[in-house]
Amino acid sequence: MATEDKEQQSTTDQQFRLEGSLSGLLESNNVYRNLPPSQLCKEAIRKGEGKLTHQGVFVAVTTPHCGRSPNDRFTVKESSTSKNIDWGAVNVPFEEENFFSLRREVMQYLGGRELFVQDARAGAHPGLGINVRVITHNAWHCWFAHNMFLRLSEDQLQDFNPDFTVLHAPGFEADPEKHGTNSGTFIIVNLKEREVLIGGSNYAGEIKKSIFSALNYMLPEKGVLPMHCSANLGEDGDSALFFGLSGTGKTTLSADPLRRLIGDDEHGWGKEGIFNFEGGCYAKTIRLTPESEPEIYRTTEMVGTILENVVLSDGSNQPDFDDGSISENARASYPIHYIPNAIIPGIGEHPEHIVFLTADAFGVLPPISKLTPEQAMYHFLSGYTAKVAGTERGINEPKATFSSCFGAPFLPRPPYDYARMLGELLETYGTQTWLVNTGWSGGGFGVGERIKLSYTRAMVRAAVTGDLSVVSTQVDLVFGLHIPVSVEGVPSEVLNPADAWGNSSDYESAAIKLADMFKDNFIQLGPEIPLEIRQAGPR
Repeated sequence: MATEDKEQQSTTDQQFRLEGSLSGLLESNNVYRNLPPSQLCKEAIRKGEGKLTHQGVFVAVTTPHCGRSPNDRFTVKESSTSKNIDWGAVNVPFEEENFFSLRREVMQYLGGRELFVQDARAGAHPGLGINVRVITHNAWHCWFAHNMFLRLSEDQLQDFNPDFTVLHAPGFEADPEKHGTNSGTFIIVNLKEREVLIGGSNYAGEIKKSIFSALNYMLPEKGVLPMHCSANLGEDGDSALFFGLSGTGKTTLSADPLRRLIGDDEHGWGKEGIFNFEGGCYAKTIRLTPESEPEIYRTTEMVGTILENVVLSDGSNQPDFDDGSISENARASYPIHYIPNAIIPGIGEHPEHIVFLTADAFGVLPPISKLTPEQAMYHFLSGYTAKVAGTERGINEPKATFSSCFGAPFLPRPPYDYARMLGELLETYGTQTWLVNTGWSGGGFGVGERIKLSYTRAMVRAAVTGDLSVVSTQVDLVFGLHIPVSVEGVPSEVLNPADAWGNSSDYESAAIKLADMFKDNFIQLGPEIPLEIRQAGPR
């Protein structure tokens, strides 16, 4: 590029940098601001973005992207934030010049289309949340933002100024050679400009997760630990947090009819307690039944819910939640008040209990164990679960998955920055932490059996109500975990995995194999982690 062209390009880029309000894009008559769900549904149907179930619930299909695209996610590398970012496979740097070049083309693409704008809030705490504006050319994605973020009153919308803007153009694809992306799909977070560019994917979860990533960067500077967890509240005002990767039961176990739901997926914990980031839930629906998860199932029959990648039966348009032919990651997006016992606003006291959830497909971790503070830090940094055969192409046997802080794909800062904050909070407020295995017992996947949900519910309820705090424990010889000797409603032989296996030598071999995986994973987390935490893992 010639010098004169570069200077002209620089001037144009500076103009786009300063155009924070995006007023030029939003002055068109084809811009629909903050429409209610009923109108967004009509617009989505008119535009052919989806169809309705037999009960009038909207269904969208997002193929070929039915989940996040981690290889297409980037963070703009610039001087004001670069030193705080944990650059690597998760936080992949993106050049500022490429960002503004791509942004300009996204703006041009959006400028020629009907646009839907949703102004909302992320963060129920009045002083710690941020204003979010989503601009998209799809009505149903605007509706998704309405469901998932905190909704504002008419008065609040009158004086609304966004702190973060999402430019959402799923119909636009990047040119990797020209724009520096890996494919036509892109999710690019610019922390300095407080903007997100999304294109080439209809998967709605990219919208909320991009804002979650931004909060994960911003909140630690305000003394708040951002967390990928759900939260609920007991009758006595005691709050509990549930950490876990997809498929471990985080949403299921927090939506407990005996407790009130604070939030489904993302929270902050600061000196005033915990608060929800969102105004909605994004629950997995594969194999959903009214018996197993009645509160969540009920939402799939309520107008205002969005079903994503759910199969409809031919001729009846009835959802078939057992059919994973579109995706095992089928989901329902709904406002949190669709759960009858939800707390609004989603704010709670400091948690008395934290539950780390894992679906151990090797069948060797105890169904529940009590963690020391050092073990809590170890397992928080490990973020373990396992994928099983058949859930993804190429997986023929259980595969261990480790995700630091149970949310590595969304952590801009080094994992120990978050773990250090958790350790300080646990010490300050005396919070007890538990590790709960919702996976297999009596053998690994294909040999043992999945732990019954009724047993897991009983164990979790006993833990978060404090009933297990006074129960005697026995120490697991491989992982050093403290296993309660009894839990009301749970057979004693279920509690200790060594007892549940028919062959003790098979159990020991499987346990040592998984322990070695933990050790190998922990090595790459970095030398700054204190020795007492490193020694809190498997023996």
